[in-house]
Amino acid sequence: MAAQQSQGIQTLLEAEKEAAKIVQQARQYRVQRLKDARSEASREIDAYKQTKEAEFKAFESSHAGTTSDAQTAVDKDTEQKLQAITQSYDHAKDAVVAKLLSRVTLVKPELHRNLKKIQA
Repeated sequence: MAAQQSQGIQTLLEAEKEAAKIVQQARQYRVQRLKDARSEASREIDAYKQTKEAEFKAFESSHAGTTSDAQTAVDKDTEQKLQAITQSYDHAKDAVVAKLLSRVTLVKPELHRNLKKIQA
């Protein structure tokens, strides 16, 4: 009977070892699947990033020329406005200086309206 119990215990121990081995293999398989999923996700992210960067470069290159054209147009408009202001200044400066000098030299001595007269 002891031999039969010993054999039953031995069978249980072997079954337990086999179950532990199966559990360990399942864990290793799960860890490997996680690593594979991470690497696949990383590859997909890199590919997506490259396509978006290529799209951005294409967009940037197609719109880069318009900024220089716009800058040229703004510079030309600014130059025209500066010329108009300079012409207006040259045309009116003598008249403005003469008017300022006439107003500065024109003195009308008057008492201020807030001054109250003192009666003696």
